[in-house]
Amino acid sequence: MSIYESCPVLESEKFILRLFEEKDCDDLLKVYSDKNALPFFNSDNCDGDNFYYATNERMAQALDFWKMSYEKGWFARLSIIDKTSSTVIGTVELCLRVSEDTYNNKGILRLDVRSDYETEDALYDITALITPHLSELLGCDDVITKVPIYAVERTKAMQRAGFTKSEEYLIGKNGFAYDGYWVKK
Repeated sequence: MSIYESCPVLESEKFILRLFEEKDCDDLLKVYSDKNALPFFNSDNCDGDNFYYATNERMAQALDFWKMSYEKGWFARLSIIDKTSSTVIGTVELCLRVSEDTYNNKGILRLDVRSDYETEDALYDITALITPHLSELLGCDDVITKVPIYAVERTKAMQRAGFTKSEEYLIGKNGFAYDGYWVKK
């Protein structure tokens, strides 16, 4: 069943992943106004949005856009809840890429977390929770994620989760070539 027909709730010992809700706005503002987290957000091919939201109003606008995008089947944004603190500490964005490059018909996994969760263990736990379900949710076998060269903890987490660095560029809708992608088959 497609993620757009029914978005699952996924749960591990440490985290819950579920479709974002408007009530997540305050917690998400702490994520998207975190200047130390900003360099790890993947804004490739996002029409100039860098995902830095410094006000409740701007965060609420982003939530409205995410809701419309989910309803149109463009992407699904799931909130990541830390079960220990019962707070939203980030989001996972999932979509199927339709393109004319190497990454056509591959899932895209964007993982945005507060900077205090930018650790190998937290990133691995979140990635390991979502990746086994991607085939059924997105209808694809392979998934890509962005790992900037300076993201040492993220690199270790993705290696541990079975991702390998790709030498291929993602070609954006404006023709710009983005690097730093990792693939899991």
